[in-house]
Amino acid sequence: MSLALRCTGLFSLSMKFQQLDDVRWSRIEPFLPARAKEGRPRADDRAIVNGILFVLITGCRWIDIPPKYGDDTTANRRLRRWEKMGVWKRIMDALVNEGYGRGVVRMDELSIDSSTVAARKGGNSSGTTATTGRKAPRSTSP
Repeated sequence: MSLALRCTGLFSLSMKFQQLDDVRWSRIEPFLPARAKEGRPRADDRAIVNGILFVLITGCRWIDIPPKYGDDTTANRRLRRWEKMGVWKRIMDALVNEGYGRGVVRMDELSIDSSTVAARKGGNSSGTTATTGRKAPRSTSP
């Protein structure tokens, strides 16, 4: 979880999942896409966002989202769709700006945390792939 989300009070440092309360929800809701005027009503945004956060914070599988947060497929699809639309970036930018304006986020202390782990994609210890029996090409990235 990012420093900006922690420093603006949206999430705690303990990383224990907590549902969005009314105050936190009011800071996120304005950035969400408007509901369609026609067609099938969209699943409850607050429940779905809580479901998305539940998966991202706890690390559970999508299928393990508690039913009160809506359908796992809907939550996963909405996470990806809103990422393509830039919704999450707009939320993050607003939270960083808010924290920066309040003096709780300093640009010289911001960092992005990630880790990369090589994953075996089939094959055996000899490095051959399960489908072709040939060695998989090596990645040239560091």
